[in-house]
Amino acid sequence: PEPGRCAHFVLRKRRFCRMVPAPGRRFCGEHGHEEEQNDRKRIPCPLDPKHTVYEDQLQKHLKKCNSREKPKPVYFVQDINAGLKDVAEIPEKQVPLAFLSIEELQNLIIKLKKASNGLELHLKEQILSHQALQEALNDPKNGESAFKHLKQQASILGNMEKLHLLGPGRCFVEFGAGRGKLSHWVDVALQNVESVQFLLVERATTRFKVDGKHKRRDSMFERLQVDIQHLCLNKVPILKKKKLPVVGIGKHLCGAATDLALRCLVESYTPCCDGEDEEPAPKRSRAAQTEAAPHRSAGNESTTEDQKPVAGIVIALCCHHKCDWTHYVGREFFKSVGLGPVEFHYFQRMSSWATCGMRETTSKASTNEEIKDQTGETEEHEQTLSRTESGSDTLQGVLSVEERKEIGCLCKRLIDHGRIEYLQQQGYKAALQYYTESAVSLENVLLTAVPSPSLIPEPTI
Repeated sequence: PEPGRCAHFVLRKRRFCRMVPAPGRRFCGEHGHEEEQNDRKRIPCPLDPKHTVYEDQLQKHLKKCNSREKPKPVYFVQDINAGLKDVAEIPEKQVPLAFLSIEELQNLIIKLKKASNGLELHLKEQILSHQALQEALNDPKNGESAFKHLKQQASILGNMEKLHLLGPGRCFVEFGAGRGKLSHWVDVALQNVESVQFLLVERATTRFKVDGKHKRRDSMFERLQVDIQHLCLNKVPILKKKKLPVVGIGKHLCGAATDLALRCLVESYTPCCDGEDEEPAPKRSRAAQTEAAPHRSAGNESTTEDQKPVAGIVIALCCHHKCDWTHYVGREFFKSVGLGPVEFHYFQRMSSWATCGMRETTSKASTNEEIKDQTGETEEHEQTLSRTESGSDTLQGVLSVEERKEIGCLCKRLIDHGRIEYLQQQGYKAALQYYTESAVSLENVLLTAVPSPSLIPEPTI
């Protein structure tokens, strides 16, 4: 061992422990059981067996162990956005895609094409930018990775501006916020705007957060460390107090997280639930969904009883292979075209063919999908499908690379169309568009939604 370091050899890492032991000791506290210390015995922690604790100090340790169950925040409501609660409808574990026969695979493709017939599959290209990012985009100090991040963020802001969502008196809720870069640029774009609130939803602890650097008094950042599945926006104190209309945003919101976020916004967030213990209604009538148009007034944006509490939704979609039938908001659409949980399972697995499955040049896909910025943060969520999962053995000689890519894209669009229909049924005008080039990101589709004009009351004269 190195001088002054623990003498325990860590087999898994093939090196000695690097912790510093107490004066006069050869081992650190974690490995102190390897030397006799007045017959004190170390045992695995019952909350997390990855670490040990002295048996005679167990009760004291349990009160401060980082693995202990912490008090739930007030906005935590178990499974409020989970979706499917009928156990009978939850799909059983399916056979891996690679183990399907050629006939079974062909039948799935026939079902896919039949269900997609008549849908709008050729998306509009709406690659925009925003003045707030021009200086950063022109900064030569930014490398290629940072530049790709910035181009995507600039286009998302450009699309938000086109929908008149960048304005005062709003609360921007960033789902899957990570470091909070998207909220940072929205804040920069609104530097002269008053009464703006940011809520950054992220279930994991995050390093290198940028929201802590914002000092402006009229722009407040708050982190909500909670899984989207359990987030009740009605119970977030700042929203209960200020009653600001919400704009839901996200950059590459992975798989099922998109469905959880949509349900969190349009079902479990209502303006009328003020009671502390009152649960929000899962559905709202069309009359209760009416709201003034997001662009009608720049100065009077407060939510009232006859307004929609959600002014808009702008989410860059990602990782359809991680979608889940239990959480998927488009189940009714799938059923309407004769599909169910079994087909959904295979379609979401096949969707990976559009971005990572057996490409001619895997290095190119790797460069575009797993590039890292200066802090080591991956640009898109890594595609973790194994060779077996992607069905390479079954598909050899059956489908060409281009055919697989086309089918993968078709699966993505079918899943996304279910989300569009869901939002339309909830009273929103929803759309999909390409918001950046595929060379910048293979996951380049943006979902946008604003309250439907048909539900906006006519202005009084």
